[in-house]
Amino acid sequence: MKRVLTGVGLSMLLFLPARAQILVAGEGPVVYGHHHLNTTNMDAQKKFYADTLGGVVTKIGSGDRQQEIVKFPNVLIFFRPMQAPTGGSIGTTVNHIGFSVPDLKPLVAKIKANGFKMITTDSVAANVKVTDDIAAASPTTNLAFALGPEDVKIEFVEVKSQKAPIQLHHIHFFGPMNTEMQAWYAKTFGATMLRANPGSAFVQDQLPGVFLNFTPTTEPTVGTTGRSIDHIGFEIKNLEAFTKKLEEQGIKLDRPYTKVPQLGIAIAFIKDPWGTNIEMTEGLADVK
Repeated sequence: MKRVLTGVGLSMLLFLPARAQILVAGEGPVVYGHHHLNTTNMDAQKKFYADTLGGVVTKIGSGDRQQEIVKFPNVLIFFRPMQAPTGGSIGTTVNHIGFSVPDLKPLVAKIKANGFKMITTDSVAANVKVTDDIAAASPTTNLAFALGPEDVKIEFVEVKSQKAPIQLHHIHFFGPMNTEMQAWYAKTFGATMLRANPGSAFVQDQLPGVFLNFTPTTEPTVGTTGRSIDHIGFEIKNLEAFTKKLEEQGIKLDRPYTKVPQLGIAIAFIKDPWGTNIEMTEGLADVK
């Protein structure tokens, strides 16, 4: 099957037990839910996200519909197997996804030992010091960047006080209209617009459990559909009313509100004005 785990397909596959990892689901009407990747190599995906980064592989569905996802605290990673992406995440509106870890050194060593490419030097400004593929972005912030399977760019942020070995940290959007993007996500999903630090290279919104970062770029970007990160996903309470509100605001639904009675899950799709493919779910956080 080439088109699985999208829209109703995602919902209908959730039949086997899979303990949800959206730990902040009760902290607001909108939280982040999942990344959805196109892939032709599930073995490489599992080697990277599970064996290397420490996510948990869970089988969902049954028979010829059975698929695998990888769980991290506050984000589930879904895959569309046997679907070749039209390109990596770099160059799209979702340039990369971010995780936080308490200690970068052992993770970076493991990423390299497992045969994956570090791209830290290429991803930070020329004046930022990089040592052993770890960038000292500030006196208190260390970063690293890697390239996952099918050229998904991943950022890792060191948060020394963090108790979990790894968890969702941010989604990083690129585009010429980054402040307009920031305002759109704040208005559409109720994210909090954060005050930018002096000299910051990007602006931020915040939702429970995730930062939404927006970097300005002079290079053109394209939407995510078909690329290695095909779409991003938000988990939303009272999704039906939420979609009606979006339509009242003039936002077109690419897939209307669809209810799946068997599981109490509902889904809908929209795109942001710059082409980011967005799935909205209700009930994904309750799947056990």
